Amino acid sequence: MDEITTVGLDLAKRVVSLCGENGSGRVVVQRTLRREAVLGWFRQRPTCLVGMEACASAHWFARELAALGHTARIMAPEFVRPFRLSGKNDAHDAEAICAAVRQPQLRFVTVKSAEQQARLVVHRLRQGWQEERTAGLNRLRGLLAEFGRVYPNSATAALAGAQAVLADETLPPALRRGVARQLEHLRELDTHLAHCDREIAQEARDDPRAQRVARLSGVGVLTASAVAAMVADPGQFRCGRQFAAWLGLTPRQYSTGGKSRLGRITRRGDTYLRGLLVQGARSALQAALRAKPERRTRLAAWIVAVYQRIGYHKTLVAIANKHARLIWVLLTRDEPLRVHAAVNCN
Repeated sequence: MDEITTVGLDLAKRVVSLCGENGSGRVVVQRTLRREAVLGWFRQRPTCLVGMEACASAHWFARELAALGHTARIMAPEFVRPFRLSGKNDAHDAEAICAAVRQPQLRFVTVKSAEQQARLVVHRLRQGWQEERTAGLNRLRGLLAEFGRVYPNSATAALAGAQAVLADETLPPALRRGVARQLEHLRELDTHLAHCDREIAQEARDDPRAQRVARLSGVGVLTASAVAAMVADPGQFRCGRQFAAWLGLTPRQYSTGGKSRLGRITRRGDTYLRGLLVQGARSALQAALRAKPERRTRLAAWIVAVYQRIGYHKTLVAIANKHARLIWVLLTRDEPLRVHAAVNCN
């Protein structure tokens, strides 16, 4: 059998489809293995280039394969799709991954360390608990509305109204018992969220990169910590615009014949980090609008000019794009934030 030089892995929950090619690109092995047998198969093979799509457990497989001496590379699924020459199935996906990983111009995902992924666990849990808390409050509002209790659109008002319901003996006891259980559940979620916030704040204080990023107006501790955990190697991006494109904050391009056509914002990449940047952009916009013209930084003056030209929602995306580019500079050049972009503390 010809020596295998490149392997494509199509990862799934229980089975992994494998495609191996020799140096000339000819398929020499194609089979399906159970997940627990994959590493054993690679232990019996000489070192080779292994490609995978970015998905659950891809970083773990990449670290384990690297420990065995193989070169593991992770790709975005959208980069693999053009190499699939026939209908979609696991075998064709593995063959397409094997063909894509050999392309020298392809951009690969930097393999995260176990420590980085552990830091992201806190962010993912916090995100889930925050969504669960919002859903719980909305559920509570809906139940109370059935009894004519409608409250203003704020968590404080809803919780205060629910406490008042507990003391209202004219309401059915079953309703008051249900509200009490829901309030207890919300208090438990608040405890989890507070613990996550403390842990994230501590990690941000211990990380010099997060400290530099957090000085940027509109970028708080939560965003700075997420950036430090998600961006393993900022040097993989040639410029700040490529970093912003990786986050999905640039317009989709379809240009031909020398004519440039820009469409909607792509919204590719990690939705969590992009959402944090957009939320931070709201804060930066409000701070820039409140500041007096003579006391605005250069960044704040730019924000106000963009807001007056293109409106609220487009300005938020523009600010998030600008923040992404500034973050890339802070991460790659290892220098403090310049005065014109820093928070105006005067």
